Amino acid sequence: MKKHVFFFLSIFLTVSASLQASVIDTVETYSAVMKMKIKAVVVRPDNYETLKEMPVVYLLHGYGDGYDGWLKKGNGFQKAADQYNIMIVCPDGARGSWYWDSPVDEKFKYETYVSKELVSFVDSKYKTIKDRKGRAITGLSMGGHGALYLALKHQDVFGAAGSMSGGVDIRPFPNNWDMAKRLGTYAEQPDRWEKNTVINMLHLLTPNSLSIIIDCGTDDFFFKVNENLHQQLMYRNIPHDYITRPGGHSWPYWKNAVQYQMLFMSNFFGAGK
Repeated sequence: MKKHVFFFLSIFLTVSASLQASVIDTVETYSAVMKMKIKAVVVRPDNYETLKEMPVVYLLHGYGDGYDGWLKKGNGFQKAADQYNIMIVCPDGARGSWYWDSPVDEKFKYETYVSKELVSFVDSKYKTIKDRKGRAITGLSMGGHGALYLALKHQDVFGAAGSMSGGVDIRPFPNNWDMAKRLGTYAEQPDRWEKNTVINMLHLLTPNSLSIIIDCGTDDFFFKVNENLHQQLMYRNIPHDYITRPGGHSWPYWKNAVQYQMLFMSNFFGAGK
C-alpha cells in the first residue's frame, strides 16, 4: 500500500511541477535614439498575475547571437523566474554591438537602448520594481562585458551586475569580434579603447555601491583578463563574488553558470526587502 501511495505522490509532484512554467513574451520595442524597432524576450513567472511587483534581471547575449540566443542555446535559464519570482529580460545586442553607444556608427547606440529605452519600456508594461534595488544585469562573453559596462556607467539604474566568461578587457583583442567597427581601430583610436574597457572603469565604483559576481572557466581564452579584473577589484577593496572552475567558452559552461548568477541576483533582491 505504501508503495502505491508513494507512486501516486511521485506522479502528482511531477505533474504539479510541469504545470508551473514561466511565461515567455517576445516583445517589439522602439529605440528613438536608433530610430528602429528592436525585439526582446521577457520571461515572467507563472504566478505573475498574483504578484504586486517584482525585480528584473537583464540577461545579455554574446557576440553573434540576438535577443533569442539564450532561448535557443541556453534553454532552461527561464526556470529561475518561477524559482525566485523574478522577471528576466533578454535584449537584442545586434550580434556585435558590445553594448556601447558607438562613436563611429549612429546605428549602434545600445548603451542608451538597454540602460534607458528598454528599461523604461519594461517598467511601463510590466509590474516591476522601478528602482535600482529591483534591477540587475548579467550576460555571457560580449554580454558579460556589456553587463558590467552598463552597470558601472549606470549605477542609478542597476544595483547588481554579473559576468560569465566576459570580455572584461578588450585591449588584447584589437582585431576581433567587430570591436574596431564600433570604436575605430585600436591603433588610430587608443583612447576610446582605454575608456571603454571594463577593467579601466573601476574608478567609477565605491565599495558596496554595486553588487558584483564574475564567473569564468579556467580553460577560457578570457580567463586571464577575468583573473586580472578580480585582482584589481581586490586591490581596490571592492567586494565581489568570483567563481572559476574547469571549463571553456561554451554553452555547457554558461548553462551552469547562469544558475549561480540568478541565485546571486535573487539574494541581492532579497537583501533590499
